[in-house]
Amino acid sequence: MTEREKAARPEDLTRLFVERANAKDAEGIALLYEPDAVMAYPPGQQTVGREAIRKLWEEALPHLPAFQPEPPLPTLISGELALTSTPPRDGAGARAQVARRQSDGTWLRVLDQPEFVNPGS
Repeated sequence: MTEREKAARPEDLTRLFVERANAKDAEGIALLYEPDAVMAYPPGQQTVGREAIRKLWEEALPHLPAFQPEPPLPTLISGELALTSTPPRDGAGARAQVARRQSDGTWLRVLDQPEFVNPGS
C-alpha cells in the first residue's frame, strides 16, 4: 500500500475527499475520518465509524458520477477543533464537517454533515 497524503490543514480534507472519491478509493476516503467518526449519510441516517464509512463508500462509489471540487468557506478553528464548510454545487443546501487536529499535527473528520436540506423541500 502506498502512503496516502494526510490533511495538513482542515481545508485539505475536502480536496482529498474529492480526489479519492474520483479514484473510487473507499479505503482512502475512510482514512480521512477518525475511527469513531459520525457521518450523516445516507440522507436521514447516520454512518458511524471508519469501517462503516469505508463500506458505505465501497458500495456507493461505483454508482456515482465524478465529484467536482467545491471552494471552501472560511474555516473556523478553536484549539484542536475546526469547522469546515462548502457551498455545494449540487444544490444540497450546505455541507459542514468538524475536524480534529491529530497528535502528528494532521487533521481528520469527526463529524460530517454532507448535506443540509430545507425540511420543507
